[in-house]
Amino acid sequence: MTGSERNTCVRATCDIEDRRRRVRELNDGLRRYARAGVICVTAGVQAMGQAGVEAALTAARDFDCFNADNDLYGEHDFSALKVVGERMLWKIDYYDRDRRYGSPDPADPAVTTRVLTIMLSSEY
Repeated sequence: MTGSERNTCVRATCDIEDRRRRVRELNDGLRRYARAGVICVTAGVQAMGQAGVEAALTAARDFDCFNADNDLYGEHDFSALKVVGERMLWKIDYYDRDRRYGSPDPADPAVTTRVLTIMLSSEY
């Protein structure tokens, strides 16, 4: 491998890490601060009543146990947790601004609408 090939690989790795960091920051902004996206709870979570919905939203917001086993790409886009005795999942999907198709670039908020969905694991 030549020096310029090595530099290209280093730049590509940095670009990937920068993109992951940006996606992670945007995901955390939605999940923790309800910033720049849509938050949905499924019918199963809604059936738990207002207290159950609030507990689910709080649990997703406060989750910070990300590690190599549950956050493979470092994007903070998914987790499983237990809330009021129920196993739940939350996940973040990336759509285009019209929410018709996938986002062309999840790291760019100008072309992405984030959707956080909180659901019972049985609804997945």
